[in-house]
Parts: sequence; C-alpha cells; structure tokens
Amino acid sequence: MKKDIDQRGGILLEALPYIKKFWNKIVIIKYGGSAMSEEADRDLEKQIIKDIILLKYVGMKPVIVHGGGAEISLEMKKRNKVPQFVNGLRVTDPETMEITEMVLTGKINTRLVAEINLYITEGPGNGVKGIGLSGEDAQLLTVKRHRIAELGLVGEVERINTEILTLLLEKNYIPVIATVGVDEQGIRYNINADTVAAQIAISLQAEKLIFLTDVDGIFRDFSDPSSLVSSLKAVEAESLIKSGCIQKGMIPKVEAAVQAVRAGVKKVHLLNGKYPHSILLEVFTDSGIGTEIINLDG
Repeated sequence: MKKDIDQRGGILLEALPYIKKFWNKIVIIKYGGSAMSEEADRDLEKQIIKDIILLKYVGMKPVIVHGGGAEISLEMKKRNKVPQFVNGLRVTDPETMEITEMVLTGKINTRLVAEINLYITEGPGNGVKGIGLSGEDAQLLTVKRHRIAELGLVGEVERINTEILTLLLEKNYIPVIATVGVDEQGIRYNINADTVAAQIAISLQAEKLIFLTDVDGIFRDFSDPSSLVSSLKAVEAESLIKSGCIQKGMIPKVEAAVQAVRAGVKKVHLLNGKYPHSILLEVFTDSGIGTEIINLDG
C-alpha cells in the first residue's frame, strides 16, 4: 500500500516542473483519422478529451485540430466511392468534398465540442468551454488550390486568422478546428489536417505540436518494434522520408513536423493516440513516449 502511494506521489512530483514550464503556453493537438477510426474507441476519445481539458486546467492553452480520414473513407464506401490518395493526400472531387465537409463539420467537430462541454458542465467549470470552428469561420483558413492538380478540391493554407484564436484562448475557450478552408472566391477545399495543425502552431508560435496517430511513433524499420526512435532532428526526419522508412499517411505528418520546428515551434511529438493518457505521459513525465522532432540540424 505504502509503495503504491509513494509511486503515485512520485508521478505527481515528476509532473510539477513540467506544469510550471508549460504554464500559459499554447499546445496544438492534431487529433483525427487513424486515432479516431472505430466506434469502439469512443470511450478512448472521451478520455483523450478529458486529458486535453486537464492541460487547460493546469494552465496550458490547448487547441484541437482534427481530421477524420477514416470516417470520410467509410462514408465514401457507403456511397460506392473508392478513396484515392496521392502522396498521402486524399483526391477530392466535388462529391468527396461534400462528404468531407459533412463528416468533419457536421459530425466530428460537433461531437468533440459536445464532449468537451458535457464534461465541463459535469465538472468544475471555471468558465472553460469548447467551441467548434471550421476554416470558413471568421476567415480562419484562407486557401489556394493545391499545386498537385490531380488532387482536385484540396487546398493549401495561404493565411490564418490568428486573431480569432487568440481572442478565444484569452476568453478560456478550447478551440476545436475542422480542416475545411475557403479561397478568395468562396470555394471550399479539403485541407490536410496535419498541415493545418503545423501552420496554426507556427502562426501562434506554440510551445508544442502533438500528432495523435495509430502508431507508436517513427521507426527506422517498421517491422522491428525495437527500432522506434524517441528523438529525431529535423534533418534526420527528412532523410527517413527520402529513404522510404516513412511512408503513406505518415509522410504529411513528418513533413509538417519538420516545417513546424524549423519555423519556431519548440517540439513536435508523434504519439499513439490509442494508448490511454498518451498526451499526459508525453508532456508531464521525464521519459515520455512516442517520437519527438526537434530543430537541431547543426
């Protein structure tokens, strides 16, 4: 009994310097797709939301950016559409764009915001609230058509309205952002959520950018669990992409991570969101989990 109490007390003491270090710092959490893919994971999703709320209550400023690739693909298959990808990005024709917007803004975004507000209503409150946004709201994400023409209605971020996010964070909101943007003509585009998360982290000069995925991190050899890399320099991450060690949907994540740390974000973390409390273990413990990417290229 005493040993168990000592261990739990030790965990709390281990967290203390991190709570102090990250007080009032902005943390961007990219949650989506592979980390929220199954109905059976709804309890885990609720736990992830509670962990993010905990970050808020200990003085951090979390922003959630979500995708929903698995749910979009599922809805496409229901309509007899076959999902197609180029370099890890979804090919988006007008019908796919309609499905994407319906799933991201009409389903996932509202669900995540409801979970935040339900828990806070049941809990201590203190004025913390979740609020849902898409790139269309307050011109949050202004985009242009992606340079790869065959992707169709896929956009690249040109401008981010950080003013609205700053105001919401100051007013104690947890913004939850669906990655749909608009161009100057009002045309809506699907945007890769990893890229959006990185761009928002850069614009807000976030302390951390956390990608929740369904893998443990980056491996030098994916078939060998012991080859998990706990820490990578940006240049090393780029080499792993070129060598083929990083493939498919991990490519946009790692590219976005490299871009973020080179533009001033202190650290980027790639974690398995299917592990309970993975965010807390990474942020508040000495050893952490997953892979961190830092900008020490010298």
